[in-house]
Amino acid sequence: MPSLRRGAVLAASATALLLALTTTACTGGGEADAADGKVRVRIAYQAIPNADLVVKNQRLLEKALPDASVSWVKFDSGGDVNTAVIAGAVDFGLIGSSPVTKGLSAPLDIPYKVLWIHDLIGDNEALVARKDIASVGALKGRKIAAPFGSTSHYSLLVALESAGLTAADVTLVDLQPQDALAAWQRGDIDAAYVWTPSLTELKKDGKVLVTSRAIASEGKPTADLGVVTDAFAAKHPEIVDAWLKAEDQAVALTRSDPGKAATAIGAELNLSPDEAGKQLAELVLLSAWEQQGAAYLGKPGAPGGLAANLHDAAVFLKGQKAIDAVPDQAVFGKALAVKELARVVR
Repeated sequence: MPSLRRGAVLAASATALLLALTTTACTGGGEADAADGKVRVRIAYQAIPNADLVVKNQRLLEKALPDASVSWVKFDSGGDVNTAVIAGAVDFGLIGSSPVTKGLSAPLDIPYKVLWIHDLIGDNEALVARKDIASVGALKGRKIAAPFGSTSHYSLLVALESAGLTAADVTLVDLQPQDALAAWQRGDIDAAYVWTPSLTELKKDGKVLVTSRAIASEGKPTADLGVVTDAFAAKHPEIVDAWLKAEDQAVALTRSDPGKAATAIGAELNLSPDEAGKQLAELVLLSAWEQQGAAYLGKPGAPGGLAANLHDAAVFLKGQKAIDAVPDQAVFGKALAVKELARVVR
């Protein structure tokens, strides 16, 4: 059955997670302060080897906000982070550009802003298949895993389309990266489109058919984005500024002392500094100043090219029946937190 027709299963799964997170949000306080009276800052992160893990490992935000209660919550995919945002369980989150597109489109219409580009996805996301499968086109009739609603899922659909296939020509399985690796090791799937570190393990006995870097070169770029809820940004602009400065500081560290950055990332992912450094090098990281460029977030009064990229993704996702309608490009432009970014760029 094509993945995008399995709405009932996905809805049930999302509803269960939403209920669990809503309970957490209600008991944990939502936007309420922590028990000690400190402002609660709840951050959703993922196991992706970029500078966000440097911020976490080096406690850059905690050092910048001694009067706040900062908590980090790990998620397996951007779709899960979207669910957590809807539940009121997190304030900031790392989400891939595809789930951000879905989040800003109907029926979700999530009230959040894109604050930051954590990374431009390159060779750290890829489609890996059994070694006897020579091309993407040869996947017809095969079973492929990807986390539904993720950047990998989006890139997989693009890859299939480029090879003259549709989702109906293969069997798509909704699995998070670690689960996809386990299914691969059991022999349950023929291919998987996932990211590191699970990708690294898949490549040991599989064949890379296409990477997200190659797909980006064909006009379908993907990225990992940082978002903040509209409500939190309006209520705590000083925390938003501190968060942006911490992320920018971490990117600077990856450039000035890549060994220290790799050690920090490796500690978070249980990888050696050498392996973490290799995975970090597969991504493109941008400073706050660079993110003001016309190709990225842009500046006040001049939203950057990211708005057009998200709109193009929405057109594709609508064609795949993954969203109800394509918002105007202005909707995505309005969602870029260019004023917030401009406050911290000097």
